[in-house]
Amino acid sequence: MATSHFLAAAAATSSSSTAFRPPLRFLSLPPPSLTLSRRRPFPVVCAADADAKETTKPKVPEKAPAAGSSFNQLLGIKGAKQEDNIWKIRLQLTKPVTWPPLVWGVLCGAAASGNFHWTVEDVAKSIVCMLMSGPCLTGYTQTINDWYDRDIDAINEPYRPIPSGAISENEVITQIWVLLLAGLGLGALLDVWAGHDFPIIFYLALGGSLLSYIYSAPPLKLKQNGWIGNFALGASYIGLPWWAGQALFGTLTPDIVVLTTLYSIAGLGIAIVNDFKSIEGDRTLGLQSLPVAFGMDTAKWICVGAIDITQLSVAAYLLSTGKLYYALALVGLTIPQVILQFQYFLKDPVKYDVKYQASAQPFFVFGLLVTALATSH
Repeated sequence: MATSHFLAAAAATSSSSTAFRPPLRFLSLPPPSLTLSRRRPFPVVCAADADAKETTKPKVPEKAPAAGSSFNQLLGIKGAKQEDNIWKIRLQLTKPVTWPPLVWGVLCGAAASGNFHWTVEDVAKSIVCMLMSGPCLTGYTQTINDWYDRDIDAINEPYRPIPSGAISENEVITQIWVLLLAGLGLGALLDVWAGHDFPIIFYLALGGSLLSYIYSAPPLKLKQNGWIGNFALGASYIGLPWWAGQALFGTLTPDIVVLTTLYSIAGLGIAIVNDFKSIEGDRTLGLQSLPVAFGMDTAKWICVGAIDITQLSVAAYLLSTGKLYYALALVGLTIPQVILQFQYFLKDPVKYDVKYQASAQPFFVFGLLVTALATSH
């Protein structure tokens, strides 16, 4: 359930003077071939040559540094070592580093339901829900995002698997379908397992998958708008897995919908963090990510404001409902994030983005759990 799945992070794409051939439309793709085709770089067509109806020879993007990390490659993050092993490349496309927020969201939903018990059956249900939300549907989200972002990646990270030709078109399309169908299948299984009369988890999975598609793919391509795209990303990574976990063990309530919607605003701020490193490619392609639209200085304050004000608003809500200690705990977890924002992110959001996220986000996710526990009592 789909970016930077609690359900994936990236900037919008449009046209540029140097672009790849038009991407295939996802809904009209032919059934994926089971035969692995030869991997090759995607051809690059110059505007002047296009006007003359002449196509240039395929241009091989630059390679990743030889000193790239195998660990980064498996996690799907920048600084990855180039690989020839197709299964390692497939794993890289799913960006396992983005799975934990979705897994944590399911955990928060289960905790908020008040009906989760440490029995073998409940633990097994939660693990299946985590597999659906993380490896399957977040993997689908990240793969389809990379597919439609291959022209941006050719500028920002030309050594990534798709623009470099390390994986073929058929292999990418096959992976998209397999992960999508696996995620929807697990959602249907969970509904049967939980004895639901209405298949709510299946429809949450289907809705999240559709949101992931229109986030990345034309003609809607929500990520073209910095506000709408990042909010959709935040909702996919926080709201949807929480709702799935809570629906698995209990029922969704209006207060949970309100709180998770608020937290999706914080997710918007977290998604903006990932936009700063893509400014060059976004500006070249005319994309309106918030750092491009407002400039780096303004965008970084929008980012931290969305994260901090949301958490303080949730703390105020908990206080208003008589959850004093939970509200104080949430404020206590927000303060270190503010300190780390001044120490790293606000100084240089490009240089310190990884260090900031690694140090600040644990406080944020524990704040989610505090909120979940507060609503369960």
